[in-house]
Amino acid sequence: MKITFLGTNGWYDTKTGNTVSVLVDTKKYYIVLDAGNGIHKLDRYLTKSKPVYIFLSHFHLDHIVGLHTLVKFNFKKGLTICAPKNAKKILNSILEQPFTVSLNKLSYKNFVLEIPRDISKLPFECKALPLKHSSPVLGYRLKIDDKIISYCTDTGYCPNTVKLAKGADFLISECSYKSGEKNSDWPHLNPESAAMLAKEAGVKKLVMTHFAADKYLTLNDRAKAEKIAKKTFKNSLAAKDGMIINL
Repeated sequence: MKITFLGTNGWYDTKTGNTVSVLVDTKKYYIVLDAGNGIHKLDRYLTKSKPVYIFLSHFHLDHIVGLHTLVKFNFKKGLTICAPKNAKKILNSILEQPFTVSLNKLSYKNFVLEIPRDISKLPFECKALPLKHSSPVLGYRLKIDDKIISYCTDTGYCPNTVKLAKGADFLISECSYKSGEKNSDWPHLNPESAAMLAKEAGVKKLVMTHFAADKYLTLNDRAKAEKIAKKTFKNSLAAKDGMIINL
């Protein structure tokens, strides 16, 4: 299994990276976690013809804006978009003229599954739980190729983050705030809380992403966050665009 960080920024693109998107390359499937602008790089890493699954945590633009690039791809085995409640209505209103090419005009087969309602239709084990944010957001726990991948972004520390990450081989967690920062009206994690989550859940590895573009102005800022996180959870990393990790 290979995990590639296509985009690692939160909110907007900067010289540090594109908005958030992660590719998980498994034996039978390509799984993409969120569709920020980083997703436009996806075709650089698709070396085999496998079904593609895109999991959207929520509908904030920095997590879906890259969907307008779907028209550039040719997913011969088809695409399935998995997203929270009302996904079909919301996506069909955004992925439509005059904004972009509609889903039904793409050159390949595509489907939209609403999670958790349609979760049983997935060919691999998946669990989704609501997280703590300013608007509805889902965290995901995927079990595939004998590995457990947990994805928790745009959330404050909450019981469901621990449930999703429990015993995971790989936790991909957001880190929007800098050390010591928090805001109950706009919940996000900082390096300390992301590391505490990893420690409490007993994960094997933590990779932090979704660094707020207005706070993490340089990659050195991320390096500082990594150093802080390691004080609580030693096996912590700060992601950057193009980072590849093999599990």
